Amino acid sequence: MRSLEMAGEERKRVLVVGGSGYLGQHLLAASSAADRLDVAFTHHSPAPPQPLLDALPSVRAFRADLRSGDGLEAISASFGQPHVVVNCAAMSVPRACEMDPPAAMATNVPSSLVNWLLSFGNEDSLLIHLSTDQVYEGVKSFYKEEDETKPVNMYGKSKVAAEKLIVERCSNYAILRSSIIYGPQTISPVAKSLPIQWIDGVLSQGQQVEFFNDEFRCPVYVKDMVDVILSLTKTWLSNGEKVQVLLNVGGPDRVSRLQMAESVAVVRGYDPRIIKSVSASSVNRGVASPPDISMDITKLTQILGIKPISFRDGVRSTLDAEAST
Repeated sequence: MRSLEMAGEERKRVLVVGGSGYLGQHLLAASSAADRLDVAFTHHSPAPPQPLLDALPSVRAFRADLRSGDGLEAISASFGQPHVVVNCAAMSVPRACEMDPPAAMATNVPSSLVNWLLSFGNEDSLLIHLSTDQVYEGVKSFYKEEDETKPVNMYGKSKVAAEKLIVERCSNYAILRSSIIYGPQTISPVAKSLPIQWIDGVLSQGQQVEFFNDEFRCPVYVKDMVDVILSLTKTWLSNGEKVQVLLNVGGPDRVSRLQMAESVAVVRGYDPRIIKSVSASSVNRGVASPPDISMDITKLTQILGIKPISFRDGVRSTLDAEAST
């Protein structure tokens, strides 16, 4: 029996690492509304986003550097050992990883975070780690979790190294291989362009735009990804049974960038003739990109009972949310 179960009605502590990012903010908003949870997050910038603090006054912010581990001890002292840590922090732009492999490895392989959790000397923490579909080579459709990981770029390689570290060293973990995450903007808008909003923005100008027809992913709606994380969190906090799980987390639809654009055009009523189909090989992006990393999500639906929404419905929900803000 783990020590936290002896504490009866003790409030449970959830730490979101990289909480000021896109998924992190959506997760903070949902988890701060949950019953009997104390929620905190880490940020790398000098100050946390003020709109986020204003919107979620009960959530605590800590500055931490994942590469060095600086700031983690302050969390131990002030917040305490978290029962759940969700690691959303990453250097996730493949080209940036390709240009600076040491930085990609230092950021994406959470050695200091794992060492910090091990320093508590017990098995009371669950680490939920965000990985990527880019661990797969991309030479077939609908990869399963047990398929070989054979990344074609530095980003994928750094994420494989992270998975290996966690499996070897952590007693309790859930590794989530995520596809493109899309959905509404965050409380404090993130700097990076969001996929559906970007497509909508360029198509709304009425000029012809090129989209790749031969690279396939299974984009996942952000609220579905949050549901997956909260479901794992809730199960762990309620029964405390050992968790060692690796899950593909994507939407149910295998789509190319071209098909993504076509869905936005249908929902918005744009002229489909402005969407031009091109091969990914027509553009040099300075980094290798796997052609088809669509994923089989059977295990996700079997284990958690979560069925992510279709891409078309997700696009509609995203654009409806944008219109109402």
